[in-house]
Amino acid sequence: MLSPSDTILIFVVALLLFGPDQVPKLARQLGEAMRHVQNTTSSFMAEMDRAAAAADVKPQPVWEPPTTASWEAPPEDGAMQEHVAEAAEAAQAEGAGDAPADVTSIDQSKPPA
Repeated sequence: MLSPSDTILIFVVALLLFGPDQVPKLARQLGEAMRHVQNTTSSFMAEMDRAAAAADVKPQPVWEPPTTASWEAPPEDGAMQEHVAEAAEAAQAEGAGDAPADVTSIDQSKPPA
């Protein structure tokens, strides 16, 4: 950045070289040129930022709902009762104790051994 004394020196030299009529026109042209350079630089930086942001974005996989054919129906109550009854008979055959008479009272949260 120029100090105030440097700016005054440049102004005096421009005044001597170009005269008092041309200095305001030169200053206006210099200001327009500086504005053009700043606008060009800012648009270039914005474009570079946009391109960098676009390169960082990774495409997300598209979620597709499952088809109805891939869903399995839960087992029917009769199938569960048969499984529980088989487990009770197997436990009784192994001598694990008396199996309950009502097979629905067996803890169904644990798989048979």
